[in-house]
Amino acid sequence: MESAGDLKKLVKEKYSEIAKAEGCGSGCCCGVEETTASDYTIFAEDYAKLKGYNPDADLKLGCGVPTEFAKIKSGDVVIDLGSGAGNDAFVARALTGASGKVIGIDMTEAMIEKARRNADKLEFSNVEFRLGEIEDMPLPEATADVVISNCVLNLVPDKQRAFAEILRVLKPGGHFSISDVVLARALPEGLRKAAEMYAGCVSGALLREDYLNLISRQGFSNILIQAEKALSIPDDVLGKYLSAAEIAEFKSSGAAILSLTVYAEKPLRG
Repeated sequence: MESAGDLKKLVKEKYSEIAKAEGCGSGCCCGVEETTASDYTIFAEDYAKLKGYNPDADLKLGCGVPTEFAKIKSGDVVIDLGSGAGNDAFVARALTGASGKVIGIDMTEAMIEKARRNADKLEFSNVEFRLGEIEDMPLPEATADVVISNCVLNLVPDKQRAFAEILRVLKPGGHFSISDVVLARALPEGLRKAAEMYAGCVSGALLREDYLNLISRQGFSNILIQAEKALSIPDDVLGKYLSAAEIAEFKSSGAAILSLTVYAEKPLRG
């Protein structure tokens, strides 16, 4: 596999293309050429009925709805990791209210610009978006009551550092609710090594057990699986990375890719 720097560059390039695209609906590849990129919308959930939903901010890049499980209260400070165009941040803002605050963090300049434009249109004074990396957030420690993220941590090469940073920025007693892609079993070699599939949220995913163990080792407590479901990849997407025989083998092995929403707390005392 490529180096961490190469992977970050790839992810930034792909998501910059998506951010700059116009008029992408659920049936397209978010403006990325279909002949050269995987479908980034195949795991997306429907946000349309949620309070705070803004269609301009919904690029259909998630794999869950972490705000539904995040126990966000009025007045909370919420950090959204990999905030994209602001979809989850604006839904979180509807929950935390005008007395709270939402901070989105994203490493892609084009996404930050798009999110800020959306926030300006909505005239929100308590939602801000900052350029930065999850492994080194531009925030002081003990900033947030709640951290959320939607289908982003699997894109981070150093997941151990990412969860250490989440622990740092949470207040004692604070918690996170993160939706992510994990694996029930190892992927076929063709999928594991496909760079585009990595940027599409699959090949960077950890095994479910390893993901949960990593959270525990960072010092989080009261770890809870809030939602879990099997995900399927359409044959036309699989065909970009696997032969017909490999696709058949992959399918016969059972559901290997999962959407997982995980909750965990930062202890009151370290």
